[in-house]
Amino acid sequence: MADIRKSETDSADLNTQTTVASLIQTTKNCYCEGHCPNEQVNGTCEIRPGGMCFASVEAAVDDDGYEYPIYTYGCLSADEGGLMQCKGHLVPHLVPKSIQCCDDTNQCNRNLKPFYPERPTTEAPTFNQFNNLPYIVLLTSVTVCLTIFLLVIAIIYKKYNRKDFQRKHNLCPKNYPVKYPNMEVHGPLSNLLDQSSGSGSGLPILVQRTIAKQIQMVQSVGKGRYGEVWLANWRGEQVAVKVFFTTEEQSWFRETEIYQTVLMRHDNILGFIAADIKGTGSWTQMLLITDYHENGSLYDYLQTHVLDPNSLHLMATSIASGLSHLHTEIFGTRGKPAIAHRDIKSKNILVKRNGECCIADFGLAVKYLSDTNEIDVPPNIRSGTRRYMAPEILDRSINVKSFEAHKMADMYAFSLVLWEMSRRCVTGDKISTADEYCVPYHDSVPSDPDFDDMLDVVCVKKIRPKIPLRWDSDEVLLTLSKVMQECWHANPAVRLTAMRVKKTLCKLDTDTSIKIV
Repeated sequence: MADIRKSETDSADLNTQTTVASLIQTTKNCYCEGHCPNEQVNGTCEIRPGGMCFASVEAAVDDDGYEYPIYTYGCLSADEGGLMQCKGHLVPHLVPKSIQCCDDTNQCNRNLKPFYPERPTTEAPTFNQFNNLPYIVLLTSVTVCLTIFLLVIAIIYKKYNRKDFQRKHNLCPKNYPVKYPNMEVHGPLSNLLDQSSGSGSGLPILVQRTIAKQIQMVQSVGKGRYGEVWLANWRGEQVAVKVFFTTEEQSWFRETEIYQTVLMRHDNILGFIAADIKGTGSWTQMLLITDYHENGSLYDYLQTHVLDPNSLHLMATSIASGLSHLHTEIFGTRGKPAIAHRDIKSKNILVKRNGECCIADFGLAVKYLSDTNEIDVPPNIRSGTRRYMAPEILDRSINVKSFEAHKMADMYAFSLVLWEMSRRCVTGDKISTADEYCVPYHDSVPSDPDFDDMLDVVCVKKIRPKIPLRWDSDEVLLTLSKVMQECWHANPAVRLTAMRVKKTLCKLDTDTSIKIV
């Protein structure tokens, strides 16, 4: 019995020793630092089956803002996460860190060197540490895009208006690019005008633009209500260039339209050469290019020249001839509409080298088409220069829808021009001298009269310029005095027509042969 108990005791001791040996064989130790049991500074720690040795690194920042790594070594038991903990380097952390694990040999983690990716740095703003850069970029982008959009709209709008004007006024027919594919301008202006279409409406638009681009300005020769007139050169020939003020765009449109009228060309109408608009994004020039007459306007000419009856006759007849051509409608397939000038005065009449005159400045002119009975009149019926306004315009009794009324207003103004010229004419008496040049009503109204001044003198007091007695001694002056008195009558129906005046003056016998057109 004692032997049996001893045998059982020895067997139990043997099993215990076997279990301890088995545990000793499966237990491993790891290097520890910063994560040692019992808060040891460094040393070793043991791991059970399922546990692992680890080495970790974590970023730290010192007082100066510099970043440095802190390494930790130790043991991970199976119940502390094991493999999941060892995948910590795959997960981003707010504070940069990384971990590596091993379990193949004792203190295998001593050789592990985990590392974490460096955090990207951002350059500090250069302007007061302002951190709203995205908003600035957004604001700049929106501003630039809006500016480009507005510029595109402005360019499209400008091109559309130009094309619409050209279409409306027939300034650029569709067949021009085909009819004139390689437009070249050769020879003097006289040849170009002679070789035009024969319609009397001026040169083709492409030729006009070519001439306008080749103009060389020389000097300013005068300023008016609508713009400034320059003497210019085109291939050695003198031309006049009227540069309209930007506020007078409608006057440029109207005058260009009148000059482009079929059968408009006439010896006693200012010769039209070209019209064009030049401009960039900041400025615009509206140009009207015409013949140049060195004697200037009749207003300037009369102040420095004295006339004899023959020269007076020539001037008066040429003006009447030009005005008659304007007022007359020419019927036909390519006929000419009747035109009223509406601003006849000595400043709008030029003196040619041969002694004749020609009518200029059609910024207020209107056309009349008899087939449609249409007339385009601006809203303001008080058109023209106040000193030369007819009584019916001053008192607003004119029928603006009647084209005859506008023609008779032209004849009233023409009578005052005849009076200006007649004062500067000498009579047959050798001791006779011409009167000093004066504008109409110089002794009745101020130098710059307003509407009320002219209304009081012309309509209320019914004053007209004085007729000197010496005019009765000369046939030309006597005839002109009768003509002007009929043309400035208060009743428009009594006034002579331009054709009647032209025929009356042509019947006069003078010592000099006069060319009448």
